[in-house]
Amino acid sequence: MERTLGSATVSNIRTSSTAHRGLVGTVRLWQRRIESRRQLARLDSRLLADAGISESQRYAELNKPFWK
Repeated sequence: MERTLGSATVSNIRTSSTAHRGLVGTVRLWQRRIESRRQLARLDSRLLADAGISESQRYAELNKPFWK
């Protein structure tokens, strides 16, 4: 007896794979945000001024949750 995948099963696999890629992409975005905010926290006032970022803007960015 030969076993084959039905079209519904193939569709479910594709949906699952797409969802997995979406989840992986989201987690990577969160990781980039966390790292960039860590870097922002390490900047001194001179570097902040060079980048055109005020202390209040830095404070607002550092207090955002990683998912925003």
